[in-house]
Amino acid sequence: MKKLCICLLAAGLMAPGGGLFSVYAEEGSITAFRGPAKFQLQTIYAGGRQPNVVVAMDGTVLATFVPDAALQVRRSEDGGKTWGDPIALGKYKHLFSGGGVTVDETSGDIFMFSEKYEWPRTPPPPTIYRSKDHGKTWQVQETVIHPAKNGERPTMHMAEHGIALRHGKHKGRLLRPARFYGPADTRKYLPTMYNTAIYSDDGGNSWQTSDRIPELGTGEGTVAELSDGRIYYNSRRHGDPPGAKYNPCLRWEAWSDDGGATWKDSAVCTILPDGARKSIGAGSGCMAGLVRLPVKGRDILLYSNCDSQGGDRKNVSVWASFDGAKTWPIKRRVYKGPSAYSSLAAGRQGTPSEGWIYIQLEGGPRHRYQGSQLARFNLSWLLQGEKTGDGAPPADE
Repeated sequence: MKKLCICLLAAGLMAPGGGLFSVYAEEGSITAFRGPAKFQLQTIYAGGRQPNVVVAMDGTVLATFVPDAALQVRRSEDGGKTWGDPIALGKYKHLFSGGGVTVDETSGDIFMFSEKYEWPRTPPPPTIYRSKDHGKTWQVQETVIHPAKNGERPTMHMAEHGIALRHGKHKGRLLRPARFYGPADTRKYLPTMYNTAIYSDDGGNSWQTSDRIPELGTGEGTVAELSDGRIYYNSRRHGDPPGAKYNPCLRWEAWSDDGGATWKDSAVCTILPDGARKSIGAGSGCMAGLVRLPVKGRDILLYSNCDSQGGDRKNVSVWASFDGAKTWPIKRRVYKGPSAYSSLAAGRQGTPSEGWIYIQLEGGPRHRYQGSQLARFNLSWLLQGEKTGDGAPPADE
């Protein structure tokens, strides 16, 4: 066994602490996501809210949801074709969170976060579940989440999944969107809320809170790492501060060049919708999905949200960027009809998930919160979508 460990260390497959680095964390060719267009859709939860979808290091697809105030997860070991029965992690009278699921690409461990819905918002410590077997079993973990520099403690309530950094000096860091509410979750306080993030450099045992993104009135964030190590933050807009002159139906963006510890260069994205595009007045946005395809040397980002002109949330669609969020030239509808929150993930090479893109969304034929739909598709299918007029896909696409 000792000789085996020495060989694995020499080959770069074992971490110095003893954990195995997985070859599935590597980034490969775009070829796996191409080929004939593929798209499949199925219902995986009959009711509930708050979707997250991630891919474990062995390629198992995990879809989390909150039906009947119970945080649940379903697993697919065949790339999303079939699904096991729901696994219940915990049930609360006032469950407040099911987002921010994070896969550690060094150890393979997976983290889930949950909180109770309590006001005033002095966030109680979240319950953090950890799986060491690709989501088969889960244990509650004692975890320290340090407050921000200003002393405020973030809440873990609903966000897109977290990520493991793959590039630069912070390689291996775990990064998860988080937020700060204030006194209550009411329209009065929306302009004072803000997004932030938490990050861990010790495999998820303890977490630091980043500085907030520059803009107030934000929440329910998403993060993606580009090939140069910069972090892209895309955020829902709950409500702008008084006097703001921005289009209220578009998303906030911000950037980090220090592994998510600080954020800068915030701007309104001119193409991506923040939920339904209301004709008048400022809406309160919608939780969105974001993922970067694991293609070496390329920054292909996918974003998901509602694509409706009226006030109703419906028609969840996916947008694609081929230049690291500078332009979003193409989109395609995934689900027709009432639909809302969504989450995106990409498959891992060498596993049953390879070449697939996954989206889990709230949606049903009669009500957007009727249940959870899970679609899987490839990049070829998405490229057959509608041009947005915001740039153009590369010629080789």
